[in-house]
Amino acid sequence: MATRGDLDVDLAQEGVTASDDGQVWIRSEDTGRTLTATTWRALDPDGDNRLIAHIARFFQVEGVRITTRAAAPMGAGLAGSSALTMAVCAALARWQGVEYSADQLLTLAMNLEARTLGIPTGAQDYRPALYGGISAVELDAAGVTRVALEVDPLELERRLVLAYSGESRSSGINNWDITRRHIDGDAALVAHFERIRDIAAALRDALVDGDWTELARQVTLEWRERQALAPGVTTPAIERLMTQAAAAGALAGKVCGAGGGGCVFFVIDPARRADVCRAVLDAGARLLDCRIDTDGLQLDGRSE
Repeated sequence: MATRGDLDVDLAQEGVTASDDGQVWIRSEDTGRTLTATTWRALDPDGDNRLIAHIARFFQVEGVRITTRAAAPMGAGLAGSSALTMAVCAALARWQGVEYSADQLLTLAMNLEARTLGIPTGAQDYRPALYGGISAVELDAAGVTRVALEVDPLELERRLVLAYSGESRSSGINNWDITRRHIDGDAALVAHFERIRDIAAALRDALVDGDWTELARQVTLEWRERQALAPGVTTPAIERLMTQAAAAGALAGKVCGAGGGGCVFFVIDPARRADVCRAVLDAGARLLDCRIDTDGLQLDGRSE
């Protein structure tokens, strides 16, 4: 079970309009890259904007201009690519007049991103992008289930600080090493995973109970177990950030995603926010404005 709250740092926005010249245009505002093709068949699936190119090829769009913006840094560990994939899939489905159920849209986004990356993707990152809110993702023999949690988003928001370490990371490197060792029957690794599972359940209970002290304790335990999974999970920059934030009053912290760089979030006493934020900046990291998104995926101002 993985417990997730969708931290909205403007992860993904998209616009789909008719192109003036009948070509297919894909424009990424955050990277400044533009890809054009006379037809969807001519889109390069291995060049710039290849994720959006894969999606556009799947929907076989013509005469369209696709504009995207993802404010989260690349490799941040915030599932920004999953949010972007969800947004573009939903927008192009509407453009083409195709209707998908929520489960179909989730599966489509997951498979198209996996096809682009050439590696399997997890099931958990797409649900926060679709639904928003604070939820638990339960994985069992019957499948993957999202369970909304009754948590005051403003109270949780007040206790979070999100920082970008300045280092991009590739989740595939850490994930593959850990997966291989698990398949090989590494008993110590399996034990760490079992403890992370139990911590996730305890963290869920702390959220629902509004027990912020216990929440911080469980986040600390999770970070300790996650570091033990592989040497590349933490870095000198992350360690420096953790140390300085703790000295400034942060109650707990851990990396977002697979680690090896990317973002770190901290659980704080709201009265110490200014101190923790100052320490994060002094450590050379970048503060990211974030909030708990309660709307999820929206098209033309309407929730899907």
